[in-house]
Amino acid sequence: MNQGKHGTLCIGFVGLGLIGGSIAKSIRRVFPNYKLLGYDTDTEALKRAKDEGTLDIIVKDVRTEFYNCNYIFLCTPVGHNMAYLSILKESLNPDCIITDVGSVKSPIHEMVKTLGMEKRFIGGHPMVGSEKSGYSACNDRLIENAYYFLTPTAKVPEEKFYELDSFIEELGAMTVHLDAERHDEITAAISHVPHLIACELVHNVRKTDDKDGMLKQLCAGGFKDITRIASSSPEVWEQIAVSNRKNISRILSNMITDLQELLAAVDATENEYINRYFKLAGDYRDSVPDNAVGLMQKTYEVFLDIPDEPGELSKVLGHLEKDNISIKNIGIIHNREYEEGCLKLVLYDNESAIKTAQILEKQNYMIYKRK
Repeated sequence: MNQGKHGTLCIGFVGLGLIGGSIAKSIRRVFPNYKLLGYDTDTEALKRAKDEGTLDIIVKDVRTEFYNCNYIFLCTPVGHNMAYLSILKESLNPDCIITDVGSVKSPIHEMVKTLGMEKRFIGGHPMVGSEKSGYSACNDRLIENAYYFLTPTAKVPEEKFYELDSFIEELGAMTVHLDAERHDEITAAISHVPHLIACELVHNVRKTDDKDGMLKQLCAGGFKDITRIASSSPEVWEQIAVSNRKNISRILSNMITDLQELLAAVDATENEYINRYFKLAGDYRDSVPDNAVGLMQKTYEVFLDIPDEPGELSKVLGHLEKDNISIKNIGIIHNREYEEGCLKLVLYDNESAIKTAQILEKQNYMIYKRK
């Protein structure tokens, strides 16, 4: 039974939603003998976590019941995490380290300084997420092979920092060390502003749609893929936008300037500018690696063409059933602007996606691979 490098640990969770629940499940899988305690305002999620064996103990009083913990993970929205710091300050054992999973780090670090808790806090942020939320959406491999930012305070003992760093890597994540301000600049650019832009794309179509919802019907497929993060928790993203407003405002202002330049180029038919605009974007996008886990869960998809005839879908599924391939989801693509194949198969992992493509290619299906 795996005990890790530091014996058996007692770990507490304040918040058991997508991130907190997934980390707890990861710990249970890798270190089944660790003692896990959890608190959440969603009592049904706590009960389910206890019944499934993810939690050993359901915490009812945050002020007193986490005393024996080696680590406490704060896994609620950014503003709530800061409030829980004050609640926990006087009720922790001297060796306990508090960490969080919020995607904005500067405000909580400032709160830590104000409370005089710098020796016992290490900021954290796993670069994962989903358009889904809550304990029901979590899984025990969400942080596996994902980047996991750690933002230590200036006063936390070095050995404590590297103990947490080692622990996170034992769970399968890849740690990245940053200071809080740089972290917030990075996440504003690659996460927070893209989320706002995805929402704005949806609003643009919503405002343009007619009473019969024609645009809603026609924009399915690729449009839903590039805007799926717009379906994430409004409460979480409201707090992120407010907490990281300085960086978000700067980047949005730059984007507005860029869009004004693009608008002027389109109005003036400046072909060279427009061509370069698309080329630079395409070149940079194609240089982004495929093998790292980003903020949104990667989807493993296979697209193919099938004849519009009775029984064709059953044939495809029959070929995969013979090799015990499990299908996560199936979709028919009507809008072929972004996807060439008319049938989309969503798999659970990359290995299954590769195997599915190989099986169906052998059966002479035309397979399209997304770049």
